[in-house]
Amino acid sequence: MMLDNLKKYKVVLASNSPRRKELLTGLGIEYVVKTMPDVDESFPDSLVSDEIPAYIAREKANAYRTIIEKDELIITADTIVWIDGEVLGKPENTEDARKMLKKLSGMTHQVITGVCLTTQQWQRDFTATTEVRFAMLTEDEIDYYVEKYAPMDKAGAYGVQEWIGFIGVESISGSYFNVMGLPIQRLYRELKGL
Repeated sequence: MMLDNLKKYKVVLASNSPRRKELLTGLGIEYVVKTMPDVDESFPDSLVSDEIPAYIAREKANAYRTIIEKDELIITADTIVWIDGEVLGKPENTEDARKMLKKLSGMTHQVITGVCLTTQQWQRDFTATTEVRFAMLTEDEIDYYVEKYAPMDKAGAYGVQEWIGFIGVESISGSYFNVMGLPIQRLYRELKGL
């Protein structure tokens, strides 16, 4: 196997995201999912752009520091949408989701994921940025997506792998998988280098 160096670790994905689980499974490594309830995802107002998801991924990892076992390698991640100097996280309600999608309509934004790798001995983190260009979306298209799909658990209120991605995404520069929530190619390189 390409990641034989991971055999000394029990790999733990600290995320309930079905997309992150799917992507990590695609690497062919064995892992378990462990999550803690109510991990704080707030961040200082002074942070911008890629500093935000890197900070939150580290904070998520630090929440595990007291319970991490000797042989565990914890993977935490956080994804944001960054547009016009503003961060779009997960929408608070359907109206918030509609506002986010209207803001993204006809615009280019960045999807930024921070990933943190943590053991008892060390911690390292990295970020990945993907530029996404959206077509103009009609009110009906936005309403249809918000009503029929699940934008509430997604940064920027959209899943690129869902209907809105099919009809809305004009172009992507960078990792498609990063837009799904985990820059899996970069994660593979980082894990391979351990």
